[in-house]
Amino acid sequence: MAEPHPLADLRATLGTLATEAVSDRYGDLDLMTVEQLVEGMNAHNAEVPLAVARETPHIVAAVNGVVEGMRRGGRLIYVGAGTAGRMGILDASEIPPTFGAPPELVVGVIAGGSDAIRTAIENAEDDESAGAADLRELALGPDDSVVGISASGRTPYVLGAIAYARQVGAFTAGIACNAGSALGRAADVGIEVVVGPEILTGSTRLKAGTAQKLVVNMISTITMVRLGKVHGNLMVDMRATNDKLRARSERTVMLATGVDAETAAQTLDATGGWIKAAILMSETTLDAVSAVRLLTEHGGRLRDALEAAEAAHVR
Repeated sequence: MAEPHPLADLRATLGTLATEAVSDRYGDLDLMTVEQLVEGMNAHNAEVPLAVARETPHIVAAVNGVVEGMRRGGRLIYVGAGTAGRMGILDASEIPPTFGAPPELVVGVIAGGSDAIRTAIENAEDDESAGAADLRELALGPDDSVVGISASGRTPYVLGAIAYARQVGAFTAGIACNAGSALGRAADVGIEVVVGPEILTGSTRLKAGTAQKLVVNMISTITMVRLGKVHGNLMVDMRATNDKLRARSERTVMLATGVDAETAAQTLDATGGWIKAAILMSETTLDAVSAVRLLTEHGGRLRDALEAAEAAHVR
């Protein structure tokens, strides 16, 4: 009797996944005009937000878990392979400039290491033990949160990372694009955004990648809002590292307080560019040192500091 093909089981598994299915609408993709292709891809992409919306309760649960961990001093760690891994790294890299957070607060981990960010290292995703090993190197602890990302929901590297995270007591969430996924079952919270077949069969950098980006945007942004790094809808912990961001910092102070550009620039200079402290100075009679001290006493939460200043009659 002939030995079964080594990939037979995997082929069968892939055949059950919505992300690997063939779209009936686009079987003649190579015969379509450019205009038809653009319209078709746009119509396909429009389905993604609806699929994300259906997972609202699970996204809420994931955010709450991450926030609770961070309030205890934990980190948010994304884990993925290929496109999914790059989505986590992209989101993590934007947190320091957007929210003034230290780079170690939100971390992206990708199968195959840093080389895999730019170059596809496809076989790295098959190493389940490497997922655990990479988190072990980060000294993962019970206050940390690990979000695994996998379009198929079966990536061994990600499953290994989630299993290790649960072993050490970290909060876990899994973002997949297939229902009933192994990742959804393995994590504390499963977020299964079922986007259906890709316009290009099996190319999960498309709708699945878009869905992943939307979900990680929500997780990190809403977490930072809940941690007090946003005032109203203004980025008041933004780190100004170039002229555009310095101008945005001044504009943010102006929008929050109604002061003119010159006053905004002066208060930012006095507070070392800390927008929150500049706003607090502009809204009270506090000098820069006192504004920074009051904010520090209130954990950097501007609204709390403003209320404390009002109670102390320095507004």
